[in-house]
Amino acid sequence: MTVLLDLLAAIGRGALGLVSAAGSVAVFGAVALSHVVRPPFYPRLLARQMMEIGYFSLPVVALTAIFSGMVLALQSYTGFARFSAEGAIATVVVLSITRELGPVLAGLMVAGRIGAAIAAELGTMRVTDQIDALTTLSTNPIKYLVVPRLVAATIVLPLLVIVADILGVLGGFIVGVAKLEFNPATYMQRTWEFLEVQDVVSGLVKAAVFGFIIALMGCYQGYHSRGGAQGVGAATTNAVVSASILILTFNYVITELFFAR
Repeated sequence: MTVLLDLLAAIGRGALGLVSAAGSVAVFGAVALSHVVRPPFYPRLLARQMMEIGYFSLPVVALTAIFSGMVLALQSYTGFARFSAEGAIATVVVLSITRELGPVLAGLMVAGRIGAAIAAELGTMRVTDQIDALTTLSTNPIKYLVVPRLVAATIVLPLLVIVADILGVLGGFIVGVAKLEFNPATYMQRTWEFLEVQDVVSGLVKAAVFGFIIALMGCYQGYHSRGGAQGVGAATTNAVVSASILILTFNYVITELFFAR
């Protein structure tokens, strides 16, 4: 009986901790959003964050996308050849890239790079009292540190996904034409024939949501870090893990909203 009660107590503590953390993140995000439309604004900080999050993430996103498209085309051919359905490869590649692989892989890559960097930067500022110094100087730290990162990530991740979609489809085209010996015109016709605006839009909506999640978790974990260097390391790890889990969770939710029948 005691073992059962201890188990139930542990489950209850875990559930309460999860709800408490979710509420804390929601409040933090709501406060940050409330500052998006209120002055003062910091356009130079926003431009700097857009450059840091978008431009400097472009190489890793581009490489991930093009090789994902190439592997997807190769693996699809291996499977579809068993059913004499090789003609569907172009359609499978473009739909998979635009709906799922483009936004999800870009989100995960950016989460690993930017989520960790944001958490480390803000965590270091927290443990060295730089955030408290901003408050002393009558500068709202949420407005100055969090809002530019949230807005920048939400804006630039869809742009990164557009690049990822193009390069992913290009990777499939290269493998399809150069290795699998498809006719280039036929491959492109198959690519455009079944692609709809909704497929691209759903991926861009996912990208915007993923960008917000990445910046929110990085800022939240860094802003609330404690305990010196060890706390900053824990905040960095928590930011990447939590952002990755939320990306996969919201990927399903948004897919359900767009494509449920």
